[in-house]
Amino acid sequence: MTRAEKLVKAFPAGIDAAIITDARSGMYITKFPAEDFTLFVTKKEAYFFTDFRYIEAAEKAVEGCRVIMPEGRVSESIKKIIADEGIKTVGFEEDKLTVDALERLKATYPEVTFAPLGKLVAGLCLYKEQDEFDKIKAAQKITDDALIAVLDLLRPDMTEIEVAAEIEYQMKKRGATCPSFETIAVSGTNSARPHGVPRPVTLEKGFLTMDFGCVYQGYCSDMTRTVVIGRADEEMKRLYNTVLNAQLSAIAAAKEGMDCAELDAVARNIINEAGYAGCFGHGLGHGVGLYIHENPRVSAGGKGVKLAKGHVFTIEPGIYLKGKYGARIEDMMIITDDGPEDITHSRKDLIEIL
Repeated sequence: MTRAEKLVKAFPAGIDAAIITDARSGMYITKFPAEDFTLFVTKKEAYFFTDFRYIEAAEKAVEGCRVIMPEGRVSESIKKIIADEGIKTVGFEEDKLTVDALERLKATYPEVTFAPLGKLVAGLCLYKEQDEFDKIKAAQKITDDALIAVLDLLRPDMTEIEVAAEIEYQMKKRGATCPSFETIAVSGTNSARPHGVPRPVTLEKGFLTMDFGCVYQGYCSDMTRTVVIGRADEEMKRLYNTVLNAQLSAIAAAKEGMDCAELDAVARNIINEAGYAGCFGHGLGHGVGLYIHENPRVSAGGKGVKLAKGHVFTIEPGIYLKGKYGARIEDMMIITDDGPEDITHSRKDLIEIL
């Protein structure tokens, strides 16, 4: 079954067709990365409209859709399909379309009613296929390899911005399209901020937390490693080892059918019992795929959500002492027919940069 057919099968009652213009939704359905297209999916056929810039590549790569380069306006071609197939109601992605864009659609196609799809594509994206696993693994390998290179280059006299730039360079050098989010490289007091912004200042002594990932063939990776600039004192070692214990315990506990809130509690209880209650203020993890943040939510808020085959998610506990420092360790997990697999392979021992 093609992904366009999966979309049709999942149409809410009363929906005759769907119009898709979001790049990542379009890529998911067609497996083709286009920025300028219109995808019109009906119960009879899926139509991928594009222009001269993309037509040759689209004809070779688009899956499950009829590729069309219309001579006139795309809207005229879609109007003809609407008339020929007797379409009355067209679904749209309410989480991807602006109010202005929706109003323009309504003005362009007054002959139909528009109805929200209810984040239907996002729901389909939740369960990854093997080709998606392969791309995510490739993205994560780039990320792992970039860290190996960066660890050899780290110097105490670098700035946080230089570290972030070096990470991104090493990922692109290995085939990444771009970072999957703004690279985090925060040291000393700045490491106490889970999503701190790299500064143009020399690395502070203490923890250096590096949270980064890349996009490869449209799919994201995400990992975090924390090292020490200088020597780690006993309290820093204790904090780091608590985070590592929490992370390894959660990785070992993860299994198909497990409640996401239950998995979050595995790591959170270890951190709380070590005396750091209130210092782990974010969820244990999140889904990853075409977007850097997807479902499932692996957090206390994910109660009732079960881990399932096809899920890709992070496990990233952290401890943050306000005004002092913080540490986080993050791996990516996938659940296949063979069970959970940690696809992040970077070292986790406490490294000191002297």
